[in-house]
Amino acid sequence: MSDTTPLLQMAKITKTYPGVKALKAVDFEVAPGEIHALVGENGAGKSTLMKVLTGSQLSDSGQITWKGQPVSIKNPGDAQTLGISMIHQELSLIPHLTVGQNIFLGREFGDAGFVNWKTVYSQAQALLNRLKVTVDARTEVRFLSIAQQQMVEVAKALSLNADLIAMDEPTSSLTDVETEVLFRVMRSLKEAGVSLIFISHRLEEVFEISDRITTLRDGAFVGTKKTANLTEAEVVNMMVGRELGELYPASNRTRQGVILQTANLQDGKELKGIDLTLHKGEILGVAGLVGAGRTALAETVFGIRRATTGEIRVDGKLTRISSPGKAIKLGIGLVPEDRKLQGVFLNLAVKDNIYISAMNQITLWGFINLRKARELAQRFVDRLGVRTPSLGQRIRNLSGGNQQKVVIARWLTLNPRLLILDEPTRGIDIGAKAEIHNLMSDLAAQGMGVLMISSELPEILNVSDRILVMHEGRVTAEFRRDEATQDKIMMAATGGLNRGEKSNEQ
Repeated sequence: MSDTTPLLQMAKITKTYPGVKALKAVDFEVAPGEIHALVGENGAGKSTLMKVLTGSQLSDSGQITWKGQPVSIKNPGDAQTLGISMIHQELSLIPHLTVGQNIFLGREFGDAGFVNWKTVYSQAQALLNRLKVTVDARTEVRFLSIAQQQMVEVAKALSLNADLIAMDEPTSSLTDVETEVLFRVMRSLKEAGVSLIFISHRLEEVFEISDRITTLRDGAFVGTKKTANLTEAEVVNMMVGRELGELYPASNRTRQGVILQTANLQDGKELKGIDLTLHKGEILGVAGLVGAGRTALAETVFGIRRATTGEIRVDGKLTRISSPGKAIKLGIGLVPEDRKLQGVFLNLAVKDNIYISAMNQITLWGFINLRKARELAQRFVDRLGVRTPSLGQRIRNLSGGNQQKVVIARWLTLNPRLLILDEPTRGIDIGAKAEIHNLMSDLAAQGMGVLMISSELPEILNVSDRILVMHEGRVTAEFRRDEATQDKIMMAATGGLNRGEKSNEQ
């Protein structure tokens, strides 16, 4: 293979499912030693193209060329043999096995049926050391952070002698610090001649790490260009085929009275004395690294966790929120961090997911009024722009952005006064992200108090009216939107600035 020969070429790849043409003669290529970003809205065909590449799905037509030679990839084993590996968004590690066991699962070293564990762990540790991951290969995976598990997946791919590693949303559960570690690893792999396909909805990361960008839309190839020759606005336009408008809406809201106030709030575990004030008509952003206590704060305010010390006041009234039911009665809603595990009922229809919290509005003498139920669901599907073939569609078949809109719709049926959103746009495409940002802005403009937890600094900086930064269970800084910067937030998130010091500066 010459230096000018692409490592991978996929030509005119077509794939049809019943009633859906997922790929329409898509072209895609990757050069040796490059990081190539693959972008597009949910449903654009990115995952299907990767399934064809890795042998999980067979294309209807088209040709794959690997290192200049036509190849047939009929199953994942064929892909691995060629040197193609895939790291999926939902990690495939086995929690109760060690790192070494996960890396070499099914490929352990040994003779006569006996595993040479010394070799397994020494080889696994060598791979971890190469990636500069400070993890013992004998540690069980369940004790690792998500970022460390991502690195184990990379080590597993390298153990297969992969020349090409495809990464599907690898940063979706990582903080900015952890993402930088992953990017350093990706750059070192590139320098070693390994090629990477990077799939992400976070365009700022795409522009930071990639050499070229290929865009898909509605199953069709839109174009491939050098990253340096593109702007984010141009990529968005290629992805959605229309002018998207503002990703971050302007804040023209009027702050009103206090809706939520906490004083010295503690849960006996992660929270170590949280003081905050949230006003009606305000979006209060909460930033911090993993383990800072942001989700613990949301769960304590919502009654999932019991507060052991401190006060919570809603509309100025001291209250004890002992359960989610009590929070709901107070007009508080929570959109949880893990949408699939905690937010939706995957096997239920869209309409059922929407009206399930508003049964008292659609029942009489214990019987559901099906007409009222459908009208209620349709009203919020229309209001939030949920894209679904029908109200009876199972929610598991919707994109992540539309699932998130359904979760929000469920809370809006109860007309809450305070809505907590934990990672509201994680893992959703750019179009849905803009819609959710605008929805949050509209809700705040109507007088709702919005508490938004996010690991995406651009989102925190551009959506929030005020920003709290947490570190190890404490609020270490508070900024107005016009004074916050990424550097200030990261300094506070790592414990380099505390709230008292910030106050003294002012």
